[in-house]
Amino acid sequence: MKANELATLRESGSDELEKKVVELKKELFNLRFQLSTGQLENPMRIKEVKKSIAQLKTILKEKEIAEVRK
Repeated sequence: MKANELATLRESGSDELEKKVVELKKELFNLRFQLSTGQLENPMRIKEVKKSIAQLKTILKEKEIAEVRK
């Protein structure tokens, strides 16, 4: 994800972020399935999706920590 996308996501709600994580996990599952069957055209997409999931989880954790400190 690009920096401007991440900034936009930081402003969105936790529910929306969690839905996005679920979407990306489904996509990752499908990519892994394609990889195992030899149908995957772009293997780098797996790395991109995993990184996006990690970024979203980091934003969720930051929000959780900010709520606890309030």
